[in-house]
Amino acid sequence: MSFRATRILSLGRIERYVLIQQARALTVALAVIASLIMLIDFVEISRGVGSDVDLSALRILGLMGMKSPAVILQLMPFVFLFGTLAAYVGLNRRSELIAMRAAGLSAWRFVLPAAGTALIFGVLTITVLGPVAAWGDGLFQRERTRLSSAPVEVDQPKAVWIREGDSQRQMIIRAARQNSATAQLQDVTVFIYTVGEGGALSFVERIDAASAALTSGSWRLTDAVGAQTGQRAVSYARLDLPSSLARDEAFARFARPQSTSLWALPTQIRRVEQAGFSSTAYRLRLHQLLATPLMFAAMSILAAAFSLRLMRLGDLARMSIAAVILGFAFFFVNQTFAAFGTAEVIPPFLAAWLPPVLTGLAAFTLLFYTEDG
Repeated sequence: MSFRATRILSLGRIERYVLIQQARALTVALAVIASLIMLIDFVEISRGVGSDVDLSALRILGLMGMKSPAVILQLMPFVFLFGTLAAYVGLNRRSELIAMRAAGLSAWRFVLPAAGTALIFGVLTITVLGPVAAWGDGLFQRERTRLSSAPVEVDQPKAVWIREGDSQRQMIIRAARQNSATAQLQDVTVFIYTVGEGGALSFVERIDAASAALTSGSWRLTDAVGAQTGQRAVSYARLDLPSSLARDEAFARFARPQSTSLWALPTQIRRVEQAGFSSTAYRLRLHQLLATPLMFAAMSILAAAFSLRLMRLGDLARMSIAAVILGFAFFFVNQTFAAFGTAEVIPPFLAAWLPPVLTGLAAFTLLFYTEDG
């Protein structure tokens, strides 16, 4: 019993040692990739936003700090690919893997803990780091728009389009001007539709009004003229139309899927669908975030499987290059499936989950072949 306990403790120490080596390599890979991304973003912001307005280097650094985290997290699968590959290649070159295998330690005993660590970090990424990065990306988009656009007067002529409704009725509002401070629209035209089977819209009524103000639970139209299909026009001094919008969100645009965190996506999807728009991009983003831990773990197993070949058998450099090429190929497949999902060629669920599942299956297949022949 004492010998078995000692053996288990020894294996635990080996696993911890491998994890420490992987963590160091992941830190280096993250530092290199993050530095390259921040350098590229600094140059891009300088040439883009900096060409419209005069920005100091400190202000550009601030904008870069808002934008870069979202891009870094998007490329995190490569951090696990390169970091894990570097860690296991280093262990192989120092013949430490040979000693572990000679001691009877299966490759699964130190590969799976590394994959489990990647899985845990993936959960941490989508629940904690991802929302922070999404908030920074949204802040950058708003700040870039504010800096790149000329100052807009409150009542400057500019068409405003608002759409809202539910599963029974849809309403499209067009206004020539807006005053967001008082939630009031000028020169308003309202198109009202009913929603039939299969989501088909049927035109019901058009209402033209001098102004529209958003009050609690309704749009209040003044000096309005409404005309339903096949009927004469009717004038109203004041007309209330039910609304589900709040004052602070009536004129706000829907945030980009990339600027929406995991926790906010279900609410955003519901709001987009209630407004009558397609929520495909947001559903795809939700499933991509949920599949992130699996992608991190699959990349770690893939890199480890390619680097387990013994040095005496040669071809380690060729295998490492093949791992990098295969990792880029799976990333390209992931982007391709995302494009198909956005275009609604395939369901968002399939577009988000199929690439990491394929990556994981390929990694396990290669690991089985390397370990068990």
